[in-house]
Amino acid sequence: MRAGHVVFTAIESDLKSAGFPPLVWYDALLELRRVGADRMRPMELERHTLLAQYGVSRLVARLAGAGYLTISPCADDRRGHELQITESGRALLADMWPAYAAAIQRHFGGHISDADAATLARLLRGFVPSPARSSLFPNAPGCALEPGIVAVRPSVAIRD
Repeated sequence: MRAGHVVFTAIESDLKSAGFPPLVWYDALLELRRVGADRMRPMELERHTLLAQYGVSRLVARLAGAGYLTISPCADDRRGHELQITESGRALLADMWPAYAAAIQRHFGGHISDADAATLARLLRGFVPSPARSSLFPNAPGCALEPGIVAVRPSVAIRD
């Protein structure tokens, strides 16, 4: 846990230095991009991220305020809302990915060999339920990964 925190903090710092918003913005927008033209309810976004409900509410408000997602009334639940990524949100993902990939390599991938990275990917694969595995490392802009691949750094991918 400590090592993960150190790596996460270093990656966040790199993104901030490059002028990008926090990594959680990337994660939320990535989940919204995965549903494509479909919309996602805030509670679904909560399930796909590590945020508590109140954290998702604040994040959604910030992302909408910045123009990266839209919030629309839910057609089948008057009290609910649906979220959808905007073109600006897609552009932010594309802009952030090179800096994010470089930070992963600098703070994690560059410290282990390809063989060790492959072993780690195989070991970690058992902790993630199969349907979620392919969505952990999606076809992020600039990333050559496909569904069904688990990766621990941009240059190492293990096919399920």
